[in-house]
Amino acid sequence: MEWQDHYTYRVSWSAEDQEHVATCAEFPSMSWLAADPGAALAGLRKLIRETVVDMVANGEAPPVPLAEQQFSGKFMVRVPPQLHRRLVIEAKEAKVSLNRHVSHKLAEVD
Repeated sequence: MEWQDHYTYRVSWSAEDQEHVATCAEFPSMSWLAADPGAALAGLRKLIRETVVDMVANGEAPPVPLAEQQFSGKFMVRVPPQLHRRLVIEAKEAKVSLNRHVSHKLAEVD
C-alpha cells in the first residue's frame, strides 16, 4: 500500500520563509518548502515515501495514517473546576446534556 497517499497533508504559506510549507500530521517533524504549493506537497510526499521505505527496511513500523484509524468519538478532558461548573450551568440553561453542550461548543471552534 502506498501509505504516503493516505497521510494527512496540509500546505500553507510561511511568512517567515516566504514560501509554501507542506506538513504531515503523522510525521510532525517533517516539512518541505517550495515557492509553489504543489511543489511543496510533492516534495514532502516524496520525502515521506522514502522515509517509509527506509523504516520498513529497518524493521520499523511507519505511522498508521489517521484516515486508516477508527475513532470511538469519546475522549476525556480535564478542565478547572470553575470551567466545569460554568459549562454545567450553561448546559442546564440550554436544557441539554453537558456532553451535548460541550460537543456543540467544540464544533463551533471549527
